[in-house]
Amino acid sequence: MQLEKLSSIDAAIILEHLPERIRTALINHATEIEYPVEAIIEMAIASFLDTEALGFADCKPGRGQ
Repeated sequence: MQLEKLSSIDAAIILEHLPERIRTALINHATEIEYPVEAIIEMAIASFLDTEALGFADCKPGRGQ
């Protein structure tokens, strides 16, 4: 099954494995713009793979780079 969005469970696992300063920055940014942290993580990963993507559903790796 292919997911179009990062689940809150997967986001928690990712956050658990990140350095404290990055984890804190992601959580603070999510709070500041009132988005779920899983959306912030998804946007960060998707934009790394495709600068034109807003999330995984929009991501076409290599496009926009």
